Amino acid sequence: MTSTAPDRWGLPLGLGAFLLWGAMPLFFPLLEPAGALEIIAHRIVWSLVFCLVLLAATRSLEAFVAVLRNPRALGLFAIASALIIVNWTTYVYAVLTGHVLDAALGYFINPLLTVLLGIVVLRERLRPAQWVALGLGAAAVVVISTGVGGLPWISLVLAGAFGLYSLVKNRVGRGVDALPGLAAETAVATPFALAFLGWLAVTGAGTFSIQGTGHALLLMACGVVTGLPLLLFSAAARRLPLSVVGMLQYLTPVLQFLLGLLVFDEHMPTTRWVGFALVWVALVVLTVDATRASRAARLAAVGRTTVDPAL
Repeated sequence: MTSTAPDRWGLPLGLGAFLLWGAMPLFFPLLEPAGALEIIAHRIVWSLVFCLVLLAATRSLEAFVAVLRNPRALGLFAIASALIIVNWTTYVYAVLTGHVLDAALGYFINPLLTVLLGIVVLRERLRPAQWVALGLGAAAVVVISTGVGGLPWISLVLAGAFGLYSLVKNRVGRGVDALPGLAAETAVATPFALAFLGWLAVTGAGTFSIQGTGHALLLMACGVVTGLPLLLFSAAARRLPLSVVGMLQYLTPVLQFLLGLLVFDEHMPTTRWVGFALVWVALVVLTVDATRASRAARLAAVGRTTVDPAL
């Protein structure tokens, strides 16, 4: 008899993934004086090394090779790679330049932008509550733009790049596991990253070989910092209901918000508080609506099963 009890490791794995992602603003300042582009180049290269080691250890290299031999999948992963590099670069730049709160706002906005992409790209029809949430999100951007003297471009680029990345991964990732997928994304970008790091070394602008062993090891650790939370998330997603995963995802921007406010002491004017509050209300509306829609779908499915004369 198969047990239907929830997997006791699901929640700890999910918490580990989202807490690690949320704590990343504490890691990237340790890599200075390396700039954002150098950090991203190392992140790409060492992520591929980390993935290849794990693929070899789990005897899953065949899945990675299969992706490389599939032109359509490889093309989509190349697009995903470009999008996630834009996201990574913007995020590291935000952390290194004192814009952790803007990064947090970007990840709060991301679920709203995902809904918007559903309208524009997938031609989905929205429920009234989803329109309300989008309206609140738009109002938040207007309020924050007014208060800080311009669009919160870091937040919008982060949310936009990750939203499009998620859309592409949704199309290609259904038949590819997380680890071979990440390996494929980084493999596509690695030649460019290596070329950039080589140029930095030749011109003397790189920091890998001139800032000491500790600094070099920290740059190499970018691979583990990138890959570990993704693997934890992948393991958790297979063990937890989607509704629980959806709620856990807010831990990352909440922790980033607290770090920006309390640790990095970033300025939080009244208009920014109002903007964040509007986004939080929008997320509550979106979450409540999604929960109700999911419950209604389950009840409808049970009703159909109950009256089905073929059963």
